[in-house]
Amino acid sequence: MNALPALGTFLDPLALAIVGGGTLAGTVLRSASGDLARGAAALGVLPRRRFDAEPLLAQVSALGRIARRHGVIALDRSKIEDPDIAAAVAAIVDGAGPREVETLLEQRRCARVERQRGAWEVWSGAAELAPAMGMVGTLLGLVGMFAAMKDPQAIGGAMAVALLATLYGALLANLVLLPVAVRLKRRARHEAQERLRLQPALAALAGIEPGTGRIKEIAA
Repeated sequence: MNALPALGTFLDPLALAIVGGGTLAGTVLRSASGDLARGAAALGVLPRRRFDAEPLLAQVSALGRIARRHGVIALDRSKIEDPDIAAAVAAIVDGAGPREVETLLEQRRCARVERQRGAWEVWSGAAELAPAMGMVGTLLGLVGMFAAMKDPQAIGGAMAVALLATLYGALLANLVLLPVAVRLKRRARHEAQERLRLQPALAALAGIEPGTGRIKEIAA
């Protein structure tokens, strides 16, 4: 029974350079600079836990108790880290009503979804490019092989580039780039759904009547 080829057999610097360099170059050329930066920064998000609205809902509840006791103007002194809640509270302190707060939060949620879409589309676009770059490497290897038909020693190297470039493109796309894109897309969808839970709570906070602690009726 023949032994498996050594690992070094599957390593070819030229094929790696064609597939990796071509994929990187194509991704840079087809993506906006902001999306490229967000796509790279998104890698740091993957090891973290998914977004959970429960702690933020508890904070909004605590802000509601403060508003009932001291009025919404007292919220101006609250320390708020989440940017959406901070923006909503700032609007509430400035006199925004429930409808205005809901509109503000929806606009911010849509803007965040678009930014996250740009990030994961960078990775999905790279996943599309990698097999194509593998095919480019294969064609280059075949050209080199036919050009060196009179030199048997050169044929082996050219054929290795041709075969390994296709392998590298398939592995890079399906085991690295596409999984990253899918995970980023899933996280973005989950966060968007979780942030929807914040809108009713913050709209209710905007509806607290000064000095009474009661929730105002929201006009239909």
